[in-house]
Amino acid sequence: MVISLPSLSIRRTFCWFLMLHLLLGPFQVIPGLLGQGSGSLPDELRSLYQEVSEELMAQALNSQVGYDRLALMCDRFGPRFSGSPQLESAIDWALETLRQDGFDPVRGEAVEVPRWVRGQESLLMKGPRQRECPMLGLGGSVGTPQEGIEAEVLVVSSFEELEQRSQEARGRIVLFNAPFTDYGTTVVFRTRGAIEAAKVGAVASLIRSVGPFSMQTPHTGMMTYETGVKCIPHAAITMEDAIMMERMQARGETIDLCLKMEAKTLEPTTSRNVVAEITGSHWPEQIILVSGHLDSWDVGQGAMDDGAGCLAMWEAARLILQQGLRPKRTLRLVLWTNEENGMAGVRTYQRDHAGEMAQHVLAIESDAGTFEPEGFSFTGSEQAMPFLESIGSMLKPIGASRLKWGAGVSDIMHLVADGVPVMGLDVDRTRYFWYHHTAADTVDKVDKDSFNRCVAASAIMMWIVADMPQRLPR
Repeated sequence: MVISLPSLSIRRTFCWFLMLHLLLGPFQVIPGLLGQGSGSLPDELRSLYQEVSEELMAQALNSQVGYDRLALMCDRFGPRFSGSPQLESAIDWALETLRQDGFDPVRGEAVEVPRWVRGQESLLMKGPRQRECPMLGLGGSVGTPQEGIEAEVLVVSSFEELEQRSQEARGRIVLFNAPFTDYGTTVVFRTRGAIEAAKVGAVASLIRSVGPFSMQTPHTGMMTYETGVKCIPHAAITMEDAIMMERMQARGETIDLCLKMEAKTLEPTTSRNVVAEITGSHWPEQIILVSGHLDSWDVGQGAMDDGAGCLAMWEAARLILQQGLRPKRTLRLVLWTNEENGMAGVRTYQRDHAGEMAQHVLAIESDAGTFEPEGFSFTGSEQAMPFLESIGSMLKPIGASRLKWGAGVSDIMHLVADGVPVMGLDVDRTRYFWYHHTAADTVDKVDKDSFNRCVAASAIMMWIVADMPQRLPR
């Protein structure tokens, strides 16, 4: 396993540990390991678990169960948006199927979730020619008047350009045509676009969809408003149309649009986190949390985001159960609700399980699709790295041995504040944002062999961390 870590002098090491101590709380120190780089126990993990790991890998690579269940869930229930009957039906199905698998206990833990409804929506370009433009309202947006909003478009590429042209923006629909660089940089136009456009007097705002590739597929996602700033409708259009409108503007043509959105926010409702366990044989109070989020946006099937992540983690845990393996620590599978438009699932879990946080040994999540697995990313104690390195060495046959420093998975990152080490399954994300939050996020995009390699990597990682004699250091 290749580890990407900072180069630390003794003084910088002390500072690094001090900062992490303040953020995560006291460390559990392994006697004799600090400053040693590796210890006898990490070196022994391969000999202890090689045989079981090879069997789990073989079972995962030849399984049809997880992929078939993913297809069934996506086809039967479709998109699983918070507050929708489809999500709750999918949760009912998951709870019943987990019980049939033999997980015990299995439960749905209540979560209050927001409820945003898209309704009917359309975007008509009336000039310089007439065109029905594919569009998707952004989650949390207000709607338009019934007759819609008709106005001239101002195309800008950045917030800085909008400020420079603020006098032109008043009374117009502002379109942010910002090319995709990376998700973290470009998504700001989705989250803050309506705020910045409203500040300069725009009547509505549009964004070029956040993604590197399009086949006339707009991407939805969450947006925000700011107290004291007028709430204006906010929607995404396709990359193709955004670039076209920029060309039209550059030629001096006037672009007239009519935007109609019935979007509205209703009263919150109750959903559930799906929780299923394999109770530990020696230290049942110690928890290895493995997870994905069951909710999706209201378009497509939510196959990559994050149905595949949920079913990969579920299948990995099911294979452990099927093999008759009983880890020393409890394996707790959590399928989160409301990741997409509120994070209420993980926040409620964090509150309701506050007394258990010190016993959460590791939290793992898959939320980047199930493309070819490359390894894992980790946020926690440096003392844990030799253990994870040893486990990773067993994942070389499926190309998943890389360990990166610094996880970035959305739900479980909330648990870092409680001192919980967190880990994300890393995959080749080259094509992830082609489908992310679009109607094209469907099961046919999920390759079964890649999915099964993700299952194999996850099963081996969760099994060994849950069963090894030494608790993973915090």
